[in-house]
Parts: sequence; structure tokens; C-alpha cells
Amino acid sequence: MASFDIVSEVDIQELDNAVNQARKEIGSRFDFKGSKSEIKWDRKTLQILTEDKEYKLGAIKDILQSKAHRRGIDIRVLQFEEAAPATGSMWRQNVKIVQGLDKEKAKKLVKIIKDSKLKVQPAVQGELVRVSSKSIDTLRECMDLVKGSKFEIPVQFVNMR
Repeated sequence: MASFDIVSEVDIQELDNAVNQARKEIGSRFDFKGSKSEIKWDRKTLQILTEDKEYKLGAIKDILQSKAHRRGIDIRVLQFEEAAPATGSMWRQNVKIVQGLDKEKAKKLVKIIKDSKLKVQPAVQGELVRVSSKSIDTLRECMDLVKGSKFEIPVQFVNMR
């Protein structure tokens, strides 16, 4: 029986490269000269600190998204939380990195697949959804269905057997 797994993963090394490129651009741009703007990243959490809530926070967000996109990272994995005041006149915005399928999103994905009436069997297994079928062509149709469904987070297909 043929199968594949549906996962939602982020290449942390590519994200690290994108953050470093964004830091370099912030350090060299004229509109950031002399300002206290930085991106904190420890491979788990991402945080933007700046003086100006409106302009500079938005500019850093745009820089970060463009660098991530150029590195092949879907920008839907970056969920920007509400900006909050930090110490002094600084503003902080936390960025959540969406990784893995939680149970709720996995159930939505299974529902999309089951509603299509394809002859496949989707099953939630931890942070992935395993889809199996007797026909590889049916699995490919299922992949096309998931790609075309505009799911709220990016998904990848791995372990095709």
C-alpha cells in the first residue's frame, strides 16, 4: 500500500540565514542609522525591538519577510504578534514560528481530504498526517487537492512510498 506524510516544517538554517541577512540590511540602511533597532533570534524565538512603533517596526517586518521569502521560506510560518511597549521608549514585537501540525489543523486537513471522496485513508499521527492508498495516482490527486486548498499554514509532502 502506497503512502505519504503531510507535515509543516521550517528549515531553521534557512530562517537563521534570512534573519542574519535582515540584521545586516538594518545595520546598513540609512533610515536606521543611529536608531536602536534589532532582531533577537535564538533559533527558537524571534523578537523585534525598535524605537518607532509605526514606521520602523513595519520596515523591519517587511525586511524580515522579504529575506525569508528569498530564502524559500513561506512567510505564513511567521506569525507576528501585537506590538507591546518595552523598556523606555522601545517597542517589542514577538514573532511566532509555526512548526508542525497541531491536532486542530490536522483534523481540518483530514476533513478536506475525506470530503473530496478520493479513495485514500488519512490518519493523524502526532504532528503529521499519513495518507495511504492502493494507487499512487490517487495519492498524487490528493497532493494536488491539498496544494490547491489554500490551507492556512504551508505543508510539505514527505516519505512517499
